[in-house]
Amino acid sequence: MKLFDVYPLYDVTPISALGTYVWDDKNTKYLDLYGGHGVISVGHTHPDYVSAITNQLTKIGFYSNSIQNPLQKELAEKLGRISGCDNYNLFLCNSGAEANENALKLASFITGKERVISFKNSFHGRTSAAVAVTDNQNINAPINLQQKVTFLALNDIELVIHELGKNDVAAVIIEGIQGVGGLDEGTTKFFKEVEKVCRKKGTLLILDEIQSGYGRSGQFFAFQYHNIQPDIITTAKGMANGFPIGAVLILDEYKAKYGMLGTTFGGNHLACAAAISVLDIIEKENLIENVNEVYKYFLKEIKKVPKIKQIKGKGLMLGVEFDFEVGELRKKLIFDKHIFTGGANNKNLLRILPPLTISKEQIDVFIKALKETLV
Repeated sequence: MKLFDVYPLYDVTPISALGTYVWDDKNTKYLDLYGGHGVISVGHTHPDYVSAITNQLTKIGFYSNSIQNPLQKELAEKLGRISGCDNYNLFLCNSGAEANENALKLASFITGKERVISFKNSFHGRTSAAVAVTDNQNINAPINLQQKVTFLALNDIELVIHELGKNDVAAVIIEGIQGVGGLDEGTTKFFKEVEKVCRKKGTLLILDEIQSGYGRSGQFFAFQYHNIQPDIITTAKGMANGFPIGAVLILDEYKAKYGMLGTTFGGNHLACAAAISVLDIIEKENLIENVNEVYKYFLKEIKKVPKIKQIKGKGLMLGVEFDFEVGELRKKLIFDKHIFTGGANNKNLLRILPPLTISKEQIDVFIKALKETLV
């Protein structure tokens, strides 16, 4: 059997990693400024993380959601406290797409409505409803296009008011900061107005924090920059440092019913152990503080690099935009300078999503490499 060939791959084969570095099968060392799509939050193979998973695996790795699992309650309590979202309830699943699927399903259950408002250049996943609310026709099959979705321009509140005025909208789904789309984001005024009109019309506001959550933006969740309270929050990528997990945070005014949502693997013992460990490390090592310090340093140092059009994003969810497509630049960085970076739907954007543990000295390495490559 061969692999189903859907991924364009770089000719690099990582076999080990530590902190912000990855080594390939030729023992070449790479600085990881991409973290596998922003997944690596507390650094590769962090010793506390490895220990937590190893210890749990010697006890019990998995059982389904038909028995008590105290680790789920420990994770919920810790996540609520550290994130400042203790007035939400937690549903655990396996990925960001699955989290968004469940969030959209829940909104439809609660409101009894079908249509969803999403935004231009959004990305919410590749499965059923999640891909339907993703603004990319190339990854939507005919079965996905049956969903009732309206895409609006970001930051145009009048369009949102007009559409919600039709009284058929179950949810507005929006990223805290757009990821794949190219690091665009709503203004504070826009977020506040969207929250207001959703409350008025009985439409649920879903904040997709799959990539922007878990401290990556400099707040635990990016929406916290805007002082709003979403009805539902989804998160996944940084949650367990690479172990598959996703989560839906549901405002506690919405009540659960048996069978409303479900999953076989979600919230299993190993996933919970990994996620608890990540929260412990974020807290113990003051990683959100580090994100903000490194972000300020990055903004200062990147000004020394020529040919840059603008810097987008916040914290360690950043985009460096040029007046040219960055495909060749990314190749030179990875093969000549041994630095991983990311791309976006905006072909002129270099995406920077390093582990939250990255240091200013490692930013210096990137800045030097970028200057030399752009000469």
